[in-house]
Amino acid sequence: MATPTPLSRLFTVLLAGVLAGLVLAVAALPGNLLLGLTAQAALREYAALPDALRTPTTPQRSYLYANDGKTLITTFFDVNRTDVALAEIAPVMRQAIVAAEDRRFYDHGGVDLRGMLRAVVTNVTSGTEQGGSTLTMQYVRNVLKTDPNRTAEQRAAATEQTIGRKLQEIRYANALEQRLGKDEILNRYLNIAYFGSGAYGIAAASQRYFSKAPAELTLAEAALLAGLVQAPEAYSPIDGDADAALARRAYVLDSMVATGAITVDQAARAKAEELTLEPSAQPNGCAATASARDGWGFFCDYLRRWWLAQPEFGDTAEEREQALRRGGYTVVTTLDPQVQKTAQQQATSVYGYDNPRALPIAAVEPGTGRVLAMAVNRHYSVDANPDGQVNYPNTVNPLISGGGGVAGYQAGSTFKLFTMLAALESGRPLATGFDAPSRLPTRYAAGQDDSSCAGRWCPANANPQWMDGYRMMWDGFGRSVNTYFVWLAEQVGQDKVVEMAQRLGITFRAEADARFAQDNAANWGAFTLGVAATTPLDLANAYATVAAEGTYCSPVPVLSVTAPDGKRLPVGDPSCRQVLDPDVARAATDAARCPVGQQSAFGQCNGGTATAVNRILDGRPVAGKTGSSDQAATESFVGFTPQVAVAGIAANPDDPTDSVGAAVQARVIEAVARIIATAVDGDPAEAFTPPTRALVGDPRRPVERAPSADPGSPLAEFRRWLGGRG
Repeated sequence: MATPTPLSRLFTVLLAGVLAGLVLAVAALPGNLLLGLTAQAALREYAALPDALRTPTTPQRSYLYANDGKTLITTFFDVNRTDVALAEIAPVMRQAIVAAEDRRFYDHGGVDLRGMLRAVVTNVTSGTEQGGSTLTMQYVRNVLKTDPNRTAEQRAAATEQTIGRKLQEIRYANALEQRLGKDEILNRYLNIAYFGSGAYGIAAASQRYFSKAPAELTLAEAALLAGLVQAPEAYSPIDGDADAALARRAYVLDSMVATGAITVDQAARAKAEELTLEPSAQPNGCAATASARDGWGFFCDYLRRWWLAQPEFGDTAEEREQALRRGGYTVVTTLDPQVQKTAQQQATSVYGYDNPRALPIAAVEPGTGRVLAMAVNRHYSVDANPDGQVNYPNTVNPLISGGGGVAGYQAGSTFKLFTMLAALESGRPLATGFDAPSRLPTRYAAGQDDSSCAGRWCPANANPQWMDGYRMMWDGFGRSVNTYFVWLAEQVGQDKVVEMAQRLGITFRAEADARFAQDNAANWGAFTLGVAATTPLDLANAYATVAAEGTYCSPVPVLSVTAPDGKRLPVGDPSCRQVLDPDVARAATDAARCPVGQQSAFGQCNGGTATAVNRILDGRPVAGKTGSSDQAATESFVGFTPQVAVAGIAANPDDPTDSVGAAVQARVIEAVARIIATAVDGDPAEAFTPPTRALVGDPRRPVERAPSADPGSPLAEFRRWLGGRG
């Protein structure tokens, strides 16, 4: 017992006088008049109760689960609490808390005047401090001091040592008892009481001390927890005095004997049990994801950013953050544990955690936009990095989804898809042909570098021997022929290509890219070669739109969000719209079979840059595209089936001048292909639907030929420029 201070001793003396007068006044009233006055007062008092007492809004932690609804990703909380029903709490726990804190709980009406007077007399005469508050009064105090809707001053006033505060507590407790049953009050108390070591409520305490649900508590465990409530931090066997905790356990067991809840023998056996704890720390936030699930933090961070943008959770970002940390939501996310595991394994197989280069990867489900996996060879952590390593191996930068200062990475020829789609949409068929030269002079001005000839931007093919010559969309895409697609973009209009990319969800986060797209898209000659920064998530979702036959779905990280009362919130459902004619998407998919070593429905594939994909997928219908930025600064691959789209971009996130080199492309291709294999494992193979003949054309009849060499044409100028160079 604690020794009272002079102030608390004076308070108890004054309170004793008030209570003595109250007892004498109550005793002098006729019984029927007392009941009538009490009932009338209770009705008025209950109506005047603070909202938090009538409709509890105690802060609770929110849980994030993978898409199986069972695998915990992490939790979010300001206060570590989860409410549970009384039926989910072991009977011995209910009995223990009553015996420890309020033996006459089932006999009084919220205020135990006899108990309070006894406590006051003990405090004054013995020099020790004994509590006289009932469970109901303690519940009132706990609610008022934690109610987030009250001011800090109001919350502090809930624990002030004043007679006014105590009388208010008595009135509130009496009003609650007139309207609520004992079980309801006991349930509310057990869900709000503090048990030490950061655990609020019996569910959190059971997990914190014994790693079990409150329904599974034994007699000895229940008695220990019940004993903590009087002085949680002092008695906590984790953070405080274990011997004191055992002494309190013995006291509770004796009290349970006194109330008749258990026998003397049961108490003796429980006292003899050794203190056996199985403490577990509840994860809090994205950086607290389990080490065995390294990389899940990036998905968690993406979900949190998504959450903060949803108006259903509040009018401001601050309110939405509070909803996540205090709302007690159950969030079932879209993350697939198996796909995520493979993605993390593949990302770290290409580059280790201590490599400044990274392979961020994203996987998306076509037709829903559900994000299945987000992986990168980094630890999602705020821990310090070794000297000279700014953002590795630890970072919280959104390397996969972008935002927060991360613009993304150039994805090279993967952007040729947008040129092909724009051409198909304009009515040009897959058989659109062109004699692709090694280098193509364009109408766009260029600087004096290797891509400039006669002052014009003059892109070249990476492998002239394999790429030059007459090409159509099939083999132009399969062999990644730069000059074919730059020419095709010129025919369609660069602005149409840029608009197509934006329509499929490509976001320009870099200021220079956004400005070019807005003000000068028609002259963005190199756009088709993937010079704009993007992210694996944007890229995967753009290709998922094609896989879904032109249905674009906004990326979404949740399947469901359920409030503590069991009601599902109207968030997380796929948000989709048709952005392409299905036949246009089918035609693009038919050409995208070429890069991965498969054959188009019309037999026009004759080579690809990622033929290993067909072997890894064992012939399963798949499509995709590789991408290399200038000087192999980045290497990318996007692959898709009707069920999944996966994108990976190898880059140095902190130093764009550090070229990853062309050699890594094969490993990026294999990584993405193996993630696809995991995602579709066990599902029946789905075939792609071929396009109609209207968008195929006649491969036997050239549709377009190389431009003529007019004396004033760019090609003629180019030839004169070549001659001048000897």
